[in-house]
Amino acid sequence: MTAPVSNIAPTLNPGLTDLLALHFDPLVWLPVLAVTGFYLWRFVRARQTPAGRARWPVWKAVLFGLGMVLLLLATQSAATAWTLNSMALYMGRLMVLAEVVPPLLVLGLPRDIQIDPRCPLGRLLGVLLDPWVALAVWAAVIIFWNVPAGFNASVVTNTAAALLPTLYLLSSLLVWGVVLRPLPSVQPAHIGSRGWFGLLAAFPMMAVAAVWLYSRQVLYTPYVSALCLWDLTPLQNQQISGWIMMLAGLPAMALALVQLMAWLVQLADGGTQPPQAKG
Repeated sequence: MTAPVSNIAPTLNPGLTDLLALHFDPLVWLPVLAVTGFYLWRFVRARQTPAGRARWPVWKAVLFGLGMVLLLLATQSAATAWTLNSMALYMGRLMVLAEVVPPLLVLGLPRDIQIDPRCPLGRLLGVLLDPWVALAVWAAVIIFWNVPAGFNASVVTNTAAALLPTLYLLSSLLVWGVVLRPLPSVQPAHIGSRGWFGLLAAFPMMAVAAVWLYSRQVLYTPYVSALCLWDLTPLQNQQISGWIMMLAGLPAMALALVQLMAWLVQLADGGTQPPQAKG
């Protein structure tokens, strides 16, 4: 999902316009445009009835469109050319794909999507959106691709550089799908289990971020003697990457805590409703 990285960057002090200049990779643009076109077609058709407008408000389409725009900026902008010169920039792009794009896309789905849990699609989604499956996939991506061997490969090889952003995006879509529960017909989990899941899913990323923040040496070979953007040292780049990853994970952790608090309130209430006042 990224352009081939290069050891030679045009400048080591790029501005925002330099970083956001787009390029065209048909393997990315065509699927994104196809999905966006299908979404807009269904959205316009649904808006023709009052029930459809209630299920699919305009703000959902806005969030979905914003998610697609950020997906293109993270994968098809000129920022991909500076991967070997800035670990922080690289990690910023990955965090957009993992912690910003997925919740926007999931929130953009219409309400009350009904899928028969016994049909093949329902069974597949039931497995993929199972909290333990989603957690295992997410933890494997975070842990494996951030040990030195995996991360080094993601930086120096074009195949791995394209694979890692894709894995971050897809695995995070599973995580946010569990947390936000857009398909209740195949997702029976209650709000408490989703809160516990959200906390567990946050731990791998927070652990990696802490290692980067407190390590006194550069952990990844491609960045040991790299010429870094904006006159930063390789160690500063690594530490900034830790801050980026940690801050990116805070909203998901906060949402998990809110879900847990809501669950505890439900337990305290015992599912009872207060008596209505007599008029």
